[in-house]
Amino acid sequence: MDAQRLINTIVNIVTRRLINLGINKGIDTVARKGKPKNKMTAEDRKQAQDARALAKRARQAAKITRRLGR
Repeated sequence: MDAQRLINTIVNIVTRRLINLGINKGIDTVARKGKPKNKMTAEDRKQAQDARALAKRARQAAKITRRLGR
């Protein structure tokens, strides 16, 4: 394997992780409706937790769908 291909592989891995981190942070912010964690009521926290669980199931469904499409 040449150096350029190795560098591209490493850059792709790092980029993928950063994008996933950004997506997860964005989903969390939307689930909290932009409120800081310390200003949320118990009901807000429950609703945010449910929204995160729903997003997780949606990601899993997309992953399964991609596998079936192969």
